[in-house]
Amino acid sequence: MRVDYNTRGSALDARIRRMAQDGTGYAIVLTTAGSEEQAEAIARMLVEKRLAACVNVAPQIKSFYRWKGKVVEDEEHLLVIKTEAAKFDALREAIREIHSYEMPDILLLPVAAGDPAVLGWITESVG
Repeated sequence: MRVDYNTRGSALDARIRRMAQDGTGYAIVLTTAGSEEQAEAIARMLVEKRLAACVNVAPQIKSFYRWKGKVVEDEEHLLVIKTEAAKFDALREAIREIHSYEMPDILLLPVAAGDPAVLGWITESVG
């Protein structure tokens, strides 16, 4: 059975966007990369394009996941991306453009609360 993971324009996509707007309007986006070089390239690109205020790159995490019917184990680099939820669509597309994975793992986590100074800095950095 083939599953279409592209939700752009679908009811699910609209629901995801509504969920992202709940809370403060700020978000943490998580993604992974297969190499330090790719993780750093993604991080730098997102900050340079003002799609993220900050990207933390955590080295050498171990991921276990199911892919194409098999359980896979990989060493990856975790990117923790601080941004405004409204930037998610552009951020997701920018990651997809340069990512080597067939289906990059890109997850938005709405921020329920945050230090006002930090939230203001995020807005200033991505604005």
